[in-house]
Amino acid sequence: MTNKLKASRRSMEMNYAIREVTLPAAEAEKSGQKMYRLNIGDPNKWDFETPEYFKAALREAVDRQDNGYGDSQGELDFRKAIVDREFEKHGAVTTSEKVFVTSGVGEGINVLMGTLVEQGDNVLVPGPGYPSYIQYINFYGGRAVPYRQIEEEDWRPDVDMIRRRIDGRTKAIVVINPNNPTGGVYEEKDLREIGDIAAEHGIPVVSDEIYDKIVYGGRFFSLSRLPSDVPRIIFNGFSKVNLMPGWRIGYGYIMDEVGLLDEVFEGMMRQFRARICPNVPCQWAAKASLQGPQDYIVDMNRKLKERADFTYKRLNEIPGISTRRARGALYMFPKIDLTAWGSDKEFVYDLIKSEGVVLVHGSGFCEEFGKGHFRTILLPPMETLEEAYDLLERFMVRRMR
Repeated sequence: MTNKLKASRRSMEMNYAIREVTLPAAEAEKSGQKMYRLNIGDPNKWDFETPEYFKAALREAVDRQDNGYGDSQGELDFRKAIVDREFEKHGAVTTSEKVFVTSGVGEGINVLMGTLVEQGDNVLVPGPGYPSYIQYINFYGGRAVPYRQIEEEDWRPDVDMIRRRIDGRTKAIVVINPNNPTGGVYEEKDLREIGDIAAEHGIPVVSDEIYDKIVYGGRFFSLSRLPSDVPRIIFNGFSKVNLMPGWRIGYGYIMDEVGLLDEVFEGMMRQFRARICPNVPCQWAAKASLQGPQDYIVDMNRKLKERADFTYKRLNEIPGISTRRARGALYMFPKIDLTAWGSDKEFVYDLIKSEGVVLVHGSGFCEEFGKGHFRTILLPPMETLEEAYDLLERFMVRRMR
């Protein structure tokens, strides 16, 4: 009998919690359980629709036979539109030569970590933070070192901890602002301090700004506005603000006047050439989304603020649950009284099985600083949120007797 081939250890250690919880949810659904899927930040699953002119631009690209291979770095006209839009939004000064287009920000994270990280290196990441950073750093033999976001101070980054945790093998500092999963929006002062630390140690700041226009409390400050001596890699994309999550278009750009990242950029370009090119028709649709009317964003933020305010109030009424306000992005990150459970993951799986409410365990965003929490989304209409949190309250009351 032929022995089964083993998968690599690094692949079997991948664990993307946001999607992992869909497995027990699918099992619960088989029994006829109604599911409330509050685990994935997909606006299009709810009452946020891709604007018609985005879709028209996609159809036009396909109809004019723009369906062949494209530039491995991304279509030049699209990259120029990104440069213009970043300057318009944040005053960012970059060039199309330093912009690269990705199949979602996730591909950019993968390519960057595959370029930066050697065995034994480390990268500082926010704790809690988006799991793909942790997963890809580990996948390439590095170590994701979390720095705390201070819950009692509306999830501001612990800058002193960043200083303490940098060592001689640190390759970068990752910032996710507005933050997934906490909904925190960082203050300019803290971001400038992080930039100063990076410049002092000769390492780049990787700034994930995909939620830059989804802010309903506080003020967003882009790291593209830091002094020129701070090497930066900025990521953004079209899944959230531009309501195109399934189209898988993201981008990044490098700001590096000192030349620290020249070889890193070349390493990334080699990987991009190997993957051939990002989706060409979708790039033209994304270009249209940058250049057309932006008024839909105002309506989106209005809905999200209303739902964030409701979620904050309602969750704080439930025994054993407490939460800080979200000020941006699509999420909130409440704390759980785990008296009746051994872990936050056990809590989440029990809730799925008992009530059909699908959340994501906080330890899936960082074991050290995420445990004892869960992530929920702010996207569903009010009636859906009301139903889901009524079920959550019933569950908590029953379990905590």
